[in-house]
Amino acid sequence: MTDLLDERRPVGPRGLPLPRLGLGTAPLGNLYRAVDDDTARGVLDTAWDLGVRHFDTAPHYGLGLAERRLGAALAGRPRDEVVVSTKVGRLLRPNPHPTGSDLAHVFEVPDDLTRVRDYSADGVRRSLEESLERMGLDRVDVVYVHDPDDHLDQAVAEAVPALAALRDEGVVGAVGAGMNQGPALERIVRESDVDVVMLAGRWTLLDRSGLPLLETCAERGVAVVAAAPYNSGILATDTPPADAHFDYGPAGPQLVARAHELAALAAAHGTRLPHAALHFPPRHPSVAAVVAGAADPDQVRALVEGARATVPPAFWAAADPTDPRPTARTGDPS
Repeated sequence: MTDLLDERRPVGPRGLPLPRLGLGTAPLGNLYRAVDDDTARGVLDTAWDLGVRHFDTAPHYGLGLAERRLGAALAGRPRDEVVVSTKVGRLLRPNPHPTGSDLAHVFEVPDDLTRVRDYSADGVRRSLEESLERMGLDRVDVVYVHDPDDHLDQAVAEAVPALAALRDEGVVGAVGAGMNQGPALERIVRESDVDVVMLAGRWTLLDRSGLPLLETCAERGVAVVAAAPYNSGILATDTPPADAHFDYGPAGPQLVARAHELAALAAAHGTRLPHAALHFPPRHPSVAAVVAGAADPDQVRALVEGARATVPPAFWAAADPTDPRPTARTGDPS
């Protein structure tokens, strides 16, 4: 079984060595609930101390808070050891009508700023410059076009080419797009010059709907970073609770029942559901890395423990009896 913490996969034209385990920083942007500065710093310091060297962030996460916290934690650390990815497509601008909270956008931070969608070439460059300023870095390694669901034409025609030009100039190491749906990413892969795509929550033990995208990426030599392997928490514990969340909302009884089946299979084969959930995505050859978030140091320790765990082949055979590699399952949620 792959040790996700120690391995790297080359991505992009220059073979950027991408660590197979990444820490997502949306929780450090106060996703759903506030995380104080000391706890956030503890998350990042613990991750570093345990060997995590791949960090993913975005302006969207807490209106820049996650980027600022990540930059502060990386200050003074060897830059060449770490791979940092961020995203473009949302510019942060003063909010003319603040309400006091950004919880309407699922982040518990003051809404003194607002997000302005901009997938133009100029907007992409401005977004990256502003991210570098927030993080205090002179470069990032991977840049994704973030959630261009309603802006696909512009993403293909302007945003990705602008990033590709920066990559070709050596400003960034690899470029791509990040979304929580496969079909739009498939179009981007087919019609633009991307090195990597980030697919959130659509290639997991519970949701196999991203398989067509993964197969397209395999055909075209595009790497995949599988984010949100725990599907908003339903796969994050040994025994999923009845009120578990899936895809940012209540999971519902059918999904909870399926998660319990998987948990029982894991226990019967001497492993744990969170460990299996973390190791599932990289079983597909297109998946270069898996990225999961953490809101406190204990969650980081659990993530690293899972990354180093061994999931027995017999579990995969039981979870997917018709194929030794996971395949799409009819009726999966999308």
